Amino acid sequence: MPFRFIHTADLHLDSPLTSLALRNADLGDLVRGATRKALERIVDLAMTEAVDAVIIAGDLYDGSQTSMATALFLMGQMRRLEAAGIRVFIIRGNHDAQSQITRELTFPPNVHVFDGRGKPVRAGVLSNGREIHVHGVSFANPHAPASLLPTYRVPVPDAVNIGLMHTSLAGASRHDPYAPVGIADLAAHGFDYWALGHIHQRRVHLERPWIVTPGNPQGRDINEGGPKGVTLATVAEDGTIACEERTVAVAVFERLPLDLSGVDDWRAMLDRAESVLSAARVAAGGAHLVARLAVTGATPLAWRLRRDEDLLLAELQNLAASLGECWIEAVELAVSAPAAAAGADAGPVTELARLMREDVVENHAYREELREALGDLLRQLPREARSLLAADEAAEETLLSELAMQGSDTVLARLGGTGEGA
Repeated sequence: MPFRFIHTADLHLDSPLTSLALRNADLGDLVRGATRKALERIVDLAMTEAVDAVIIAGDLYDGSQTSMATALFLMGQMRRLEAAGIRVFIIRGNHDAQSQITRELTFPPNVHVFDGRGKPVRAGVLSNGREIHVHGVSFANPHAPASLLPTYRVPVPDAVNIGLMHTSLAGASRHDPYAPVGIADLAAHGFDYWALGHIHQRRVHLERPWIVTPGNPQGRDINEGGPKGVTLATVAEDGTIACEERTVAVAVFERLPLDLSGVDDWRAMLDRAESVLSAARVAAGGAHLVARLAVTGATPLAWRLRRDEDLLLAELQNLAASLGECWIEAVELAVSAPAAAAGADAGPVTELARLMREDVVENHAYREELREALGDLLRQLPREARSLLAADEAAEETLLSELAMQGSDTVLARLGGTGEGA
């Protein structure tokens, strides 16, 4: 019989979602609860597929915010696996290392939590007598600025060797360096499968040997978009490994483009939005769709969309609710008036628009004042959030231009509407 296992990581159970909850409390509750439901689905999958083991490559928890209720829920799921005869192998990631509860839990006998010494554990044996060994090294504290690879033992001879590591790899974008290591170094170590964690986007880095980042099984915000799941791996009698992705997410985040070019009627705008949301809702399968709409295009509705942005959001949220299991997380407006209307002599508001675009937005003193305000905002954000908004100087310049143009368009719309006179 082959040896089968599920590889997952970064569940961040009951992760606090302050920003999302502030915008929509019900949506915040849905996604927070979805991390638990994702673990339940992983356990269901393990039992349905009759796997031999579940491998968790770090960050079961979300740091010091972990509650006893979270821990008890996790224990209940581990006992479900114990009852099914499924073993569990866990390493602690940087977030787990912050949790006091992590160190206090006593898991059932089927669960093995690796320490920091890298000693391998026999996980099973193929029918031809070839053994399966799992290696892992846990984080002792929230920071690991150096590679952990030297801590791992050499492969067990004549066995299939599976390694668990929580790592940002070598300079992965949008992630602080945690136990950095190169793909080539992992491949050269001699293991047959590297089960990685920490990076929340799925990627198969290599197939010989397998080096896999499964991504987190449940996205928590719009930057963790797309289908989310786990890797189901099968070790054949000859030691070769086959992998497949299985989705388990309860909610799927998606950025959706809504092009309103040529749309001049509010009802037509809603119809187009419904078409976009319906298609994405079908693509999400059985998961909730959590959408951020990027509204673009040249449309006579541009001034009204900006002036009545609160109404637009409410209408789109109602539309999403009518589709069922569909949510609007946010709406980004980047619409403009049609060229003919923008160039027409439509009175003082149009003239003000021209002055703002040609004289104010590009004015050096104005941009420096805007840059200072943006700098103050960025300094108040976490490091990873800062890098998302302005990763470098060029990105900051682009962001400044976008903010300036969007701000001027919003002001003009509230003054009476570019293209409708004043």
